[in-house]
Amino acid sequence: MGETTASKKYNLWIWVLSIAIPAVVAILFNYRIEGVERMGFLPPIYASINGLTAILLVTAVVQIKKGNRKVHERIMKACIVLSALFLLMYVAYHMTSDSTSYGGEGTLRYVYFFILLSHILLSIGVIPFVLVTYVRALTGNYERHKKIAKITFPIWLYVAVTGVIVYLMISPYY
Repeated sequence: MGETTASKKYNLWIWVLSIAIPAVVAILFNYRIEGVERMGFLPPIYASINGLTAILLVTAVVQIKKGNRKVHERIMKACIVLSALFLLMYVAYHMTSDSTSYGGEGTLRYVYFFILLSHILLSIGVIPFVLVTYVRALTGNYERHKKIAKITFPIWLYVAVTGVIVYLMISPYY
């Protein structure tokens, strides 16, 4: 079964968002809003959002395996909203605060940077997967949705879990 006309109309938006989101984040990451108080309260909040997203992703898979499509759909929409909230808070924090350097040493330092780098790269790479997966469900192309969801789910889950791990590892250095 090929791509439907309905899903094709979303392809441009998927491409635009998949490129624009990381580009805008990279630009804003290096821009400081002068005169605005540092938003140091945000990292534990957006780390918690990552943790909640991970829990909800697993819950959504359990629900679809039980045949609860509507519950699965609501949970997945919540995951997308949470990811957008995370992104807004992440950008707001970095526009008001200097980056925090990791202060750990030895093997743990290498572990931290491996997790951080894989988290960053996969958080960029998962964007088109999430969007395509969502559009396939939205347009009723459930067979193709299911195929790509099997790829999207573990990547998105890894990004959510490693987001919490990165926060926990760097939090002593804030």
